[in-house]
Amino acid sequence: MARTLVEGARIWPAPDHTRLVLDTGGEVDHNIFSLSGPARLVIDLKNTSLKADFSALDLEGSPIKRIRSAPRNGNDLRVVLDLKSDIKPRSFQLEPNQQYGHRLVVDLIDEGGSRIEKATAPTVTQDASGKRDIIVVIDAGHGGEDPGAIGPRGTREKDVVLKMAKTLSDLINQQPGYTAKLTRTGDYYIGLRNRTILARKYNADLFVSVHADAFRTPQPKGASVFALSQRGATSETARWLANSENRSDLIGGAGGLSLDGRDDTLAGVLLDLSMTASINASLGVGSSVLGQLGGVAELHKPGVEQAAFAVLKSPDIPSILVEAGFISNPQEERNLSTEWYRTRLAKAIMGGIDNYFQKTPPPGTLLAWQKQNGQSGGGVSHYRIQRGDTLSGVARKNQTTVSELMQFNDLRDDRVMVGQTIRIPAS
Repeated sequence: MARTLVEGARIWPAPDHTRLVLDTGGEVDHNIFSLSGPARLVIDLKNTSLKADFSALDLEGSPIKRIRSAPRNGNDLRVVLDLKSDIKPRSFQLEPNQQYGHRLVVDLIDEGGSRIEKATAPTVTQDASGKRDIIVVIDAGHGGEDPGAIGPRGTREKDVVLKMAKTLSDLINQQPGYTAKLTRTGDYYIGLRNRTILARKYNADLFVSVHADAFRTPQPKGASVFALSQRGATSETARWLANSENRSDLIGGAGGLSLDGRDDTLAGVLLDLSMTASINASLGVGSSVLGQLGGVAELHKPGVEQAAFAVLKSPDIPSILVEAGFISNPQEERNLSTEWYRTRLAKAIMGGIDNYFQKTPPPGTLLAWQKQNGQSGGGVSHYRIQRGDTLSGVARKNQTTVSELMQFNDLRDDRVMVGQTIRIPAS
């Protein structure tokens, strides 16, 4: 019987674990065990030989000092990881995906406690009146071994959305009355449920998951905003996208836990009043974000869609999923690869979030205090475009200029859409 080859290896360091991935020619029978004094992890692979070069791996930021390997019992392979400290190991195998073939995944989990357990609510800035910031948790989809969707030119969703999430986080943190937190800050994977757990740990007022997904064909295009549906998806596209996102939980190594089973346990929660309120708030903020996105990008659908995305299932945190565009569409792939386009989208998302919270700020926040005392954030007012409005007409009414409004709202030209909300600078 021909031996299975270990053809390649990758390392993904994350805050609470390091993931070692071995590319294999097929499924492998394996066993792992830890040794201490000094700390080591042994990986035994049956009927396997090594073709990969472990010495080429960058071990920086991981607990691994060195990787050794040797044939064992004639046809088997032993891989030994010399470690800086004791870790808790976990291993599982993954089926081929868009980018990789069969893989053996070994997670080295930090014994000092995971990022989830150590996460605490951020220290939010408070003004002289002692009012707190609104906390927005931004979730960049996919990561690490899970590339997400891949465009015709090879652009990976996980890279695009992390850059965009970081830009959005910076914009939110620059805005008085807001604090942003990221679920992931680098190229590593976090389980879908853990993303919502982090949002809860951070006491989030809003959870925004950022994606740039694909469809079976290159034609679909445009940005979308999703909220959770109590009755399932509202369109075939929404249904298909939700299924592909939810399958990512298997990539997180949680393959033994059925998503269907979890949905059953959440079915009762979905009927709860808090979930209804959360979905209504999600639809409100989603609509506001969509209105702003319509000013800078083509929209896939005119309204907020609803689907059963796992990351939207927080019963107590308004949650939206923003599809920045279809990476499977060649033009949108090109746009999403550029910093200027991602920044425009991030500014539109921030504008939509701010518009929503200026109208309905959470109690105890700086924005709620400002609204109660007749102050608007930074001397900015907002205007919703009505039928028959032109940007020059709005500028005249508000004693400002078209060019100032375009610059203030990051508009490419002077066209406006009915329902779009624009920010008016203080005169």
